[in-house]
Amino acid sequence: MNAYGKLSNKPENLNMLLVGVGGQGTILASNILAELGIKLGYDVKKAEVHGMSQRGGSVISHLRWGLEVFSPIIAKGQADVMVAFEKMEVARYMGILKPEGMVLSNNHAIPPITVSTGASSYPEDELLQAKISKITQNVHWIDGLGIAEELGNVRTANVVLLGALSSLLDMQSEPWLEVLAARVPPKFIDINREAFAAGRKSIALAV
Repeated sequence: MNAYGKLSNKPENLNMLLVGVGGQGTILASNILAELGIKLGYDVKKAEVHGMSQRGGSVISHLRWGLEVFSPIIAKGQADVMVAFEKMEVARYMGILKPEGMVLSNNHAIPPITVSTGASSYPEDELLQAKISKITQNVHWIDGLGIAEELGNVRTANVVLLGALSSLLDMQSEPWLEVLAARVPPKFIDINREAFAAGRKSIALAV
């Protein structure tokens, strides 16, 4: 790790956990990262757990890059990186992150159905941050949705997070953008490139 909590340019192994809720593009982001890993020469394994089909169900993707990977599942306490597209999901799956692993989270709340019906309450930011701090201080919050809204397309929030992740991993943009271009419809390539660049910029400004 360097002074800014970034990972080395090409680690031998990298376990990444992506978490979010239905409708946020978690699976697309996971697919992009899987293809990126292959492009970079890694053996890649991926496994997903989909929540309810309607908006609000948890979506979890285990993604492993390595010289040789035998299982797609990241064991408890072994994730190097967690990328969260909804902030409460960070606390829900903190047990999979290794001590002082890196968290990149969208600072955005999507209350689950139990909150909407009054059966439970959404945790305050202070409670979430206290739970996270028991595992790691290496946490980066980003207003992914706000940045996407400024660009004019809220559906690019997941790509904003990917741009931020590329900066935190201290990796060049080109291979990410090549994979992204192959994954999105041609008419949306430009806006997604803008979202990716905005995500990288947000990290540069933060440090």
